[in-house]
Amino acid sequence: MTRSTVAASLLALAVTALPVQAATAAATTTAAASPVQVYGAWHCSDDACTWAKVRDMAAFDAANHWLVDRGDGRPSVNVVVLSFVNPLRLLNGTTDAGNAAGVPVGMDQQVVDYFTAHGIRVMLSIGGITYTGDWDTALAQNGTLLGQKAAALASRLGVGIEIDYENSNSPNLTGLQAFVDAYRAAHPYDASGADPAARLTIDVAAGDRWLIGIDQYATAHWMTTANPVLDYANAMVPSKQPSASSAVANWQEHLDGKPTYNPAIPPLAPAKFTGGLYIAEGSQVRPECTNFANSVQKATGSWVQSAAPNGAGSTTGLLGFMFWAAEKPSTRGVTTAPPNSCEGGVGAGATAFAVPVPMPPLRQG
Repeated sequence: MTRSTVAASLLALAVTALPVQAATAAATTTAAASPVQVYGAWHCSDDACTWAKVRDMAAFDAANHWLVDRGDGRPSVNVVVLSFVNPLRLLNGTTDAGNAAGVPVGMDQQVVDYFTAHGIRVMLSIGGITYTGDWDTALAQNGTLLGQKAAALASRLGVGIEIDYENSNSPNLTGLQAFVDAYRAAHPYDASGADPAARLTIDVAAGDRWLIGIDQYATAHWMTTANPVLDYANAMVPSKQPSASSAVANWQEHLDGKPTYNPAIPPLAPAKFTGGLYIAEGSQVRPECTNFANSVQKATGSWVQSAAPNGAGSTTGLLGFMFWAAEKPSTRGVTTAPPNSCEGGVGAGATAFAVPVPMPPLRQG
């Protein structure tokens, strides 16, 4: 399962359209650094993101121990996002071979507790590119009820929720607003981060040129620093691992916004999003997983911590990094299970960036 084959072509065009000089200039325009606060991994279980079976926890630990131990007993990440819940099954309360009351059976309390026992925040991602049509159907049927069911699920497991709705052409923003309103009615915005279930985030594209409708609406209505509704956005991975300059160019688009679009995409505060990179991609073991010294997160780390606001927000620096994806994100290709486990990449980055575990209250400016 990949993030998006549609995004692949569009974002590749976007990146090549940006002069390398511009990305390099952006990367070298830095200000006072802010600490990395969000440093996490999407997690796909061992069945390409379906979580369709209950995991044996000894086997789960063997495959995923690097997440809770970077080699010195400290976790490699401070948040894990279990991916994916099908929104239509959640709405309908489907029980079948792989789901119980609309939730993948592998996303159970024992998996949540495995991470939270080590101070790692857990979230569930609703959607993914495979379930875009099911998002459309569920929102058309009853966005409010879907939001209520997501809120109840978050309460039951003690987790947050991520919205991953990848409709690039005609997203149902009215239905999505109803979802958000219903969720927030149950779990109001909590700047302290004390209530795990109050953490509600959204995925946007790597830059501003895909998922335009969702990006524009979320930035304008839900992620202002004056009246925040969602906690933050994740700028997802593009079609393949970007170079440092391409990654910075994509992320800079969120800081700048797109004033010429109609409607315009406003600038997004640095403290309201993270940047996404691959740790498991195709047949390659990425430096992001195993070799921090040669990784894109190291090459972009200074920029990520010091990126300046450009019309929104008051503090410098993105919230941090997210990595796609732990264990087995695709039916073919590498996993992050041993011998490819990521202590030397993500884990070393957690040390280099002094990532706090557990996650602290997030910057609001």
